[in-house]
Amino acid sequence: MLVNLTVEVQTPRDSELMPASSYFWNYLPLLMQILVAVGMGCSMVLMSWRIGKHRKSKAKNDAYECGIVAEGDARGRFSVRFYMVAMLFILFDVEAVFMMPWAVIYRDLPSLGLGRMFGFWEMLVYIAFVFVGLFYIVKKGVLEWSNDRGDL
Repeated sequence: MLVNLTVEVQTPRDSELMPASSYFWNYLPLLMQILVAVGMGCSMVLMSWRIGKHRKSKAKNDAYECGIVAEGDARGRFSVRFYMVAMLFILFDVEAVFMMPWAVIYRDLPSLGLGRMFGFWEMLVYIAFVFVGLFYIVKKGVLEWSNDRGDL
């Protein structure tokens, strides 16, 4: 008993193959949109410059600060405390960004094979690090604006 085990392989015809160049033609509308947007932006700036009046005066060359006449030097020094408060905001904002996804998947953590209490202890360690940072800034006096020494 003889069994024929040959398999016929059909190769696609040349008309069925996607030419390599047609892939890049799909991006032609995007390229045209980018070119039109850049062209419109440049043409509006150039037309405004070409058509607009150019009268130089002291009032036009001064910095405009909400209608208030500028006084003194613009390069005044700020207390480091402003920057410290900004960094604190970023620190605690990032803390919230990390805690929200954890809260969403907390109940599903045991089903991922990580143990029943793994997620709880993981977040407890994370919050401990954040509290160490908070303790440090309180001891450093960053939040005490009444005792501003001008430096930290």
